[in-house]
Parts: sequence; structure tokens; C-alpha cells
Amino acid sequence: MDDRISALESWLRGVLAGAAFRLEVASADASFRRYFRVHLGGRTLIAMDAPPEREDSRPFVKVAALLREAGLNAPEVLAHDLSLGFLLVTDLGTSSYLAALREGGDVDRLFADAATALVRWQAASRPGVLPEYDAALLQRELGLFPEWYVGRHLGIELTAAQREALAGVFRAIVGRNLAEARAYVHRDFMPRNLMVCDPNPGILDFQDAVFGPISYDVACLYRDAFVSWDEERVLDGTIRYWEKARAARLPVPADFSEFWRDVEWMGVQRHLKVLGIFARLHYRDGKAAYLEDTPRFVGYVRRAAERYGELAPLGRLLDEVEGKQAQVRFTS
Repeated sequence: MDDRISALESWLRGVLAGAAFRLEVASADASFRRYFRVHLGGRTLIAMDAPPEREDSRPFVKVAALLREAGLNAPEVLAHDLSLGFLLVTDLGTSSYLAALREGGDVDRLFADAATALVRWQAASRPGVLPEYDAALLQRELGLFPEWYVGRHLGIELTAAQREALAGVFRAIVGRNLAEARAYVHRDFMPRNLMVCDPNPGILDFQDAVFGPISYDVACLYRDAFVSWDEERVLDGTIRYWEKARAARLPVPADFSEFWRDVEWMGVQRHLKVLGIFARLHYRDGKAAYLEDTPRFVGYVRRAAERYGELAPLGRLLDEVEGKQAQVRFTS
């Protein structure tokens, strides 16, 4: 056992007033947080270990409360010591949407529940509560793509012309993103972070929530990091979300084709960011598994670049850098 587990157990003994318990690993994520299932008599809770020098747990506590105030099934924070980086929360179970979908779960029901929860979350939005998803943050996220995916992973230094072309695409993407109406944004609203439970879904990994483009979370839901859907299902699911959003008087465009374009462009921003993050997780943090899913995101970006002329330079750039990397592999 490492020192943090020993410290966590000591903290739990105080929080649980000396009641007997047993810890088992529940999960880890792309950050430095770890989660342990606390077996306590006939029930279970979740203990979070978030080293304070690495992770700020205040947003987790704040956003958990916002989600629950909106009537959604997020963990209840039962106890916390932010100076130590320990939290004790309710347990939403062991069945994620991702696992259920891979095992043949009812896709229509699961996504309908997710869309309903998303609309409820967005309907609770208030400006000034969560950090702004502003131009600076959108640009900073896009910058991860040339730095970590192209530069570090592919090992390619972009030419001046390529950098200029990419900067032009980035300006177009951010401009489109910022033209959208704004709402609460979970920022990782995907099957891996949704749990099959009652009420459904349980919502996890929400600590990075912001106030930003309303299309972000629906783009995240259907253009997933770990499972792909055919275009027909993505389009159908997006329409169903849009209909619920319109019924709830959320500020989505009245013309679905305009909303679909928003979703696609927001998706490109996220896909490029994720390509950079997955490469960074591999090379900086030693988490190799994420890099295996980068071809999925390259595919997402390529398809969008084929559909929109303003994004065509991005498709050409991918052709150039991936072709160059293949040439380097062949000759080395």
C-alpha cells in the first residue's frame, strides 16, 4: 500500500466513527484522481483520492451540488477534507453506459435518458456560476493538437505555411463555437461517465464543468472516445435531443440544420483537443491505453473536414503529417 492509501484509511476511520470497512479499487481516470469502493456493512460508498498538489477538488464538490439541485443523479458528497484531497461520496454502482452498450444494452433507452438528463442540466444554467468556456480556453485546448499529437506523437514540426493554415482553421472553429448560445457544459458527457442506475443515468466526472456552447455535450455524447456510431444513429439521436431542448425552451437554433452544423464544428474542437490530450497522457503521464483510440478521432475530424469547405485545410494537413510520418517509418 502507498502512503496515500494509508492516509485515506486513517481519514475514513475518523469519518466513519470507527466502523469496520474494506477498500477495493473502483477506478482511475485520466487525471491523478483515484477511486476506491468502501464496503461498509451491507452498503458501499466511494472514496476519492485526489492529491491536493495535483488536483483541486473544490469544483467537484460545487458541480456535484449543482447537478443534484437540478434533479440529476450525481454522487452526494458525504464528507470531504480538501486539504488532504479526500472525499467520501455515494456510490452510483458498477454498470457504466459504456459497458452496457458493449454488452448489447438498450441503446435507444439509454440515450433517451441521457438526452433528458442533459436538457435538465442545461435548463438549470445560470451565468456567472461556472467558469466561462471562452476564446482563450477554446484556443488553448486546440493548441494541444499541434503540440502533443503532431509534434510529440507524430514527431513532425509544422512548416510556416502549415502553421498559418492551422491557425486560420482554429479561428474559424472558435468563432463558430462562440457564436452559439451558452449553457452549463459537463465537458465529458459520454458513455464512460454515465452510469446505468435508478434514476438513470448516474453522472460522473463532472468537475471540469463550464458555461459555454450549448452543443458541446451532445457532440460529446454521440462522438464518443471509446465507441463509434453510424451517422444515421448520431443524426437521429441529435434530432431527438434537439426536439427535447426546443420543448424545454432552451436556446438552440430553430432550424435543425443550423444546430447540426454547430454540433459538428463543436465536435471538431473537441476531437482536436482529445487527440492532443491522449498523446499527452501517453508521453507525459505514462497512460498508454488512451493513445489506441486516436484513430477514431482522426476519423471524426476527417469526415467533418470533408463536409465543410472552411475545414478542408485541416483535412489536407492530416494528409500531409500522417503521410510524412508513414514515410519516416518506412525509411527508418
